[in-house]
Amino acid sequence: MKMDNAFYVDPVGIAGGLALWWSNDVKLSVLAHDKNFVDTTISINGGDEWFGTFIYAPSYDVEKQDFWERLGTLRGDVNAKWCIMGDTNIVASPDEKDGGSPFDHNNAKWLHEFMESSYLMEIQSKGGTFTWSNQRCEENMIREKLDRVLSSLEWSFLFPKAIAVIEIPVASDHAPIILLTNGGMGTFRTEES
Repeated sequence: MKMDNAFYVDPVGIAGGLALWWSNDVKLSVLAHDKNFVDTTISINGGDEWFGTFIYAPSYDVEKQDFWERLGTLRGDVNAKWCIMGDTNIVASPDEKDGGSPFDHNNAKWLHEFMESSYLMEIQSKGGTFTWSNQRCEENMIREKLDRVLSSLEWSFLFPKAIAVIEIPVASDHAPIILLTNGGMGTFRTEES
């Protein structure tokens, strides 16, 4: 990928795993990590420092409450400049799901409660509605929006033109998300696999 730096969290069996790559114009320090997240501080081209947390949330319901509660303890300051991106493994509303079992309000509550208690909002996205597909034929196809970018109000003041672009999936059941931090002038990218 022609990047200068990298950090990896190994998968557990054949599932999960996280990888970050960044160039030398990005100052990134890893603060904490586990099998579901990498928490960092980031400064782009010598700009203001902010918190960036990259996630691969658990897919099993029994692990979701613990994950979102742990994530909520990362920032004690509700005024922190914080951005979270990655696979939430949660469909947040009925319009983010096409096919398969009906929308699960109970499952969505973990994400909504986390966003509310952490004072986070979702960054506007373009390029498509769904970020994951089971890659089956039409009558058995399931498509969902599982991947997203969340930010605090303070982070959005740093990057008022930020937008998340959902790309076409290549060699994965998840679509890559590109975070354009400055109206296309600055880019931060994550891919789920």
